[in-house]
Amino acid sequence: MWKRLLALVLVLLLAGTGGAYLWWQKAISEPGPTETNTRVLIARGSGVMQIAWQLKRAGVIEHPRLFQLLAEWRKSTKDLKAGEFLFPAGISLEGALGQIVRGEVEIHKLTIPEGLTSFAIVQRLADAEGLAGALPSVPPEGSLLPSTYDYTWGIDRQALLQRMRDAMDRAVAKAWEARAANLPIGSPEELVILASIVEKETGLSGERAEVAGVFINRLRLGMKLQSDPTTIYALTRGESVLGRGLRRSELAHKDPYNTYHAEGLPPGPIANPGEAALMAVAQPAATEALFFVADGTGGHAFAKTLAEHNRNVAKWRAIERKRSAAQ
Repeated sequence: MWKRLLALVLVLLLAGTGGAYLWWQKAISEPGPTETNTRVLIARGSGVMQIAWQLKRAGVIEHPRLFQLLAEWRKSTKDLKAGEFLFPAGISLEGALGQIVRGEVEIHKLTIPEGLTSFAIVQRLADAEGLAGALPSVPPEGSLLPSTYDYTWGIDRQALLQRMRDAMDRAVAKAWEARAANLPIGSPEELVILASIVEKETGLSGERAEVAGVFINRLRLGMKLQSDPTTIYALTRGESVLGRGLRRSELAHKDPYNTYHAEGLPPGPIANPGEAALMAVAQPAATEALFFVADGTGGHAFAKTLAEHNRNVAKWRAIERKRSAAQ
């Protein structure tokens, strides 16, 4: 029936019937009924009439049969894309068809901040809107690259996680290739371990290379790294937030991840470092500093000697006491 109607319309158009042409142009180009931006999720395998009636139920178009007629006239019935579409208020029937044919689907973004543990990243995958598939098991620490990932509705969680793995592999290979000579780091895996510690120690881009330089100096001298984040990881294994300051007894906690107790690098990363932290370890700052402590401004005070470091620690303790008294 509708093919006959399409043929009739075409005949009328070819015959130069002005009224039919004007009616047709008005029908496909006039504003649609929806008064707000409307989100419609079109499933894979949906046929033209299924899509037409879905748009009708969502209030995007008024006449499903006319949508089918237009799609057949444009020979677009096999070009209709699946996905999540956001149709603007008042979009015409022709505009809605064009948006679907072009596959202009909504793009979602999942941001993974630097320094998250793999456990925390999997939790973000669990909470992200529009992802499908079973929740993946927690991958090895340090195997996922923090970044912002674009995805479309319905993508499998495991597929998105694999993109993070692949991105980390590329970032590590790039940093390892660019590493400075004579670093006390024997493998890409060790580079990731130290980068994860640097990532947890500072969030300031201008400090990463200097913090890395301090740890490189300590490794060269055989000094313990004495990094608080490693002690926290020894206590939580990255599955929770400590939520308080470390106790003295915890600094003595016997665990291979606690660098106040164990010498050298811990057995694995304590988080997922970003590209900047990886490159900071590959190309650390040339510094004589062996110590650093928070300076109260969000950064750190660096010191060459223990005496200088102790003075910096005393300043930091005074700032902490002052802040505590003000609360």
